[in-house]
Amino acid sequence: MKAKAVVFPRANQVEFVEVACPDPGPGDVVVDTQHSWISNGTEGSYLRGERIDGDTPILPGDPEPFPIASGYQKVGRVNWVGEQVHGLNPGDWVFASVGRIKEMAEPRAGHISPTVSGRGDVIPLPAGTEDPLAYAGLVLTQVGYNCGWRPTVKPGDPAIVVGDGLVGHWAAQMLAYRGAEVVLVGRHADRLARFTQGETLVDDGGGWIDIIRGRYPTGIEVGVDTVGSLQVMDALQQRMRRYGHLVSAGFYGADDAFNLQPPRYREISIDLVSGATPDRLQATMELICKGVLQTLPLITHRFPVEAAAEAWDLIRTKREPVLGVILDW
Repeated sequence: MKAKAVVFPRANQVEFVEVACPDPGPGDVVVDTQHSWISNGTEGSYLRGERIDGDTPILPGDPEPFPIASGYQKVGRVNWVGEQVHGLNPGDWVFASVGRIKEMAEPRAGHISPTVSGRGDVIPLPAGTEDPLAYAGLVLTQVGYNCGWRPTVKPGDPAIVVGDGLVGHWAAQMLAYRGAEVVLVGRHADRLARFTQGETLVDDGGGWIDIIRGRYPTGIEVGVDTVGSLQVMDALQQRMRRYGHLVSAGFYGADDAFNLQPPRYREISIDLVSGATPDRLQATMELICKGVLQTLPLITHRFPVEAAAEAWDLIRTKREPVLGVILDW
């Protein structure tokens, strides 16, 4: 079976090409992609050749992870269902994560159409969905949901989220929904302006740490690092209350040693957020449907999928403000 996909043939190169996929089987679903959502951080790391798997950094001696089909999230319409598949019909709007692909360093693809996916990788969109695009980044939205759902938090508890990327926004939205007093810290004023459920601070090289220290002299309850910085993790843990909650949602590469003894003194819990599970994806979808987790306001750019290389040039150069980037099929 043939499909079209966004492929990284080698480091820092992007192509939109025809690819080969396995023929669908009785437990599979074939979906025609309509919109796919780029994960700027994770996919960018793959594009630079820094990972060999989702949370596995490349190490000396590892083979280069190319060519690889990028991405892991999209929405589209069901084209075909296998005889063992129940609950889906041709024409249904669905979210699909990865599909199968041949002749790549990894046998999976996100930005691909049509996609041949197992039934477990396909989720029907809520009945009456007005704009399927809202669910195109469901896996990444779920990471933010997970950041904000994991910690124990009471109304009014101070929570600091570092990173004004997509995960940072959704983590901050989730914590605010749960009643926390949220401060989102980031480097981009245009991105921070999109967070309306709490306060924001521009990171001017570390000055935010002193501001947080002065504002919350007795400490914070929740600290979330979404940028993959051990310095941020250390700064947050120093400001935690006893029994506070530290959340890590970043990618730290191979040099990721973290000193555990200081947080032990105050019995701080550390949550390591990664991946996706069916129950969390479903919960995230429900919160998007209710408007709790807002996705569409974070989209800044849309490109036809044939211009995927142009989309990546924008993400890499940041020649203009950019956050959520969609590929339209």
